[in-house]
Amino acid sequence: MIREIPPPARIPLLVLGLLSLLTGVLAGLARLGVAVPDFGAAQAGSHAALMIGAFFGTVISLERAVALGSPWSYLAPAAAGTGGVVLLAGGPLAAAQWAMLAGAAVLVLASLRVTQRQLALFTVMLAIGALCWLAGNIAWLASGDLQVAVPLWLAFLVLTIAGERLELTRFLPARPAAAPSFVAIVTPILAGALLVPWREAAGLGVFAAGLLALAAWLLLYDIARHNARQHGLTRFIAICLLSGYLWLGAAGLAGLAGGFAPGHALHDAAMHAIALGFVFSMVFGHAPIIFPAVAKVKIPWHPAFYLPLALLHGSLALRVAGGLADAFSLRQWGGIANALALAAFILTMVISVVRGRKAQPAGRRRRKRELG
Repeated sequence: MIREIPPPARIPLLVLGLLSLLTGVLAGLARLGVAVPDFGAAQAGSHAALMIGAFFGTVISLERAVALGSPWSYLAPAAAGTGGVVLLAGGPLAAAQWAMLAGAAVLVLASLRVTQRQLALFTVMLAIGALCWLAGNIAWLASGDLQVAVPLWLAFLVLTIAGERLELTRFLPARPAAAPSFVAIVTPILAGALLVPWREAAGLGVFAAGLLALAAWLLLYDIARHNARQHGLTRFIAICLLSGYLWLGAAGLAGLAGGFAPGHALHDAAMHAIALGFVFSMVFGHAPIIFPAVAKVKIPWHPAFYLPLALLHGSLALRVAGGLADAFSLRQWGGIANALALAAFILTMVISVVRGRKAQPAGRRRRKRELG
C-alpha cells in the first residue's frame, strides 16, 4: 500500500512556491521602475506567470493533494514549482510552460477525483477552476502571448476561492436562490475569459461584469458576514474575506471601465484589486488554517495578524489612488508597501509557528521527532 506523503516531504514544494513568490514580487516592483536585484528585474515580463502559475499553482495544487491524500497528486505542485524554477534559472520558456501545463493537468485529474468522492456544486467548481488554469496554460503555450492567458488564470484563482467559500454555505440556513444564482454568476466569468482570445474587449467586459456580480453574491451569501461578529481567529478570517470581496467588486467596476485591457489607465488598479486585494486577502485569512494542515505545524492566533492585513489594504489603496490620479510616484510607493505587507505577513506566520512550537509540551515534541 502506498503511504501518504509525510508533512516534512511537503516543505520543499512550499519552498519552490515561495521562491516564485519572492521573485514575482521583485519582478512586479521592477515593472514599477523600482530598483531591485538583477534576478528579479530579469523576470519583469514573467511577473504574472510567477505569481499565478508558479506560486498559486503550487500552493493550491499542494493543498488539493493533501486533501486527496494520493501520492500521485503531488506531481501537480512539483511540476508547477519546477516551472517557476526554470523561469528563475533563465531556462527555455517552453520548458517552463510545459511544466506548468503538466501541473495544471494533474490538478485537473486530482480535482476530478475529488468530485468522484463527493459530487457537489463546490467540488465541480474547484474542478472548473483547475480547468481554467489548464486552458490558460494551453493558450499561453499556443500563442506565446501571456496576456491571452491572464483572464483564464484569474478565473482559476477566483473560481477556486468561490468554490471553497460555496462549500461553507451549507452551515447557514438553506437559501434556495443561492446555488442557482451562483451558477448564473459564474457563467459570464467563464464565458468572458474564454472569449478574450477572439473578442478581447467583449470578453473582458463580460468577465468584469461576472466578477462584480460574484462580489455581491459573496457579500450576501457567505458565512463571513455572520462570523465577523465572533472573536479571535474566526473574526480575523471573516474580516479578511469581507474586505477581499470589496476589492473584488472594485476590480469588477474597474474592469467594466476597460481596466483589464493591457495599456488601459486603470489596468494596474483592476489587476491588483483582484490579485492583491481579493486573492491575498483570502491567503491572509486562510493561511492560519491551511498551513497547519499542509505542514502539520501549529499557528496560534494573535492580534498582530491584523497588521499585515491593514498594510495590504492601505498600500493597495495608495497604489490605486496613484493610478486614478496619474501619480506614478504614488503607484511606486504603493507597490513597495504591497511588498512590505507580504513580507510582514510571512514574518508574522513564521513568528507564530515558533510560538506554537514553544507552546507544545516537551514530551509531545519528543514523540513527534521519534515518529519522524
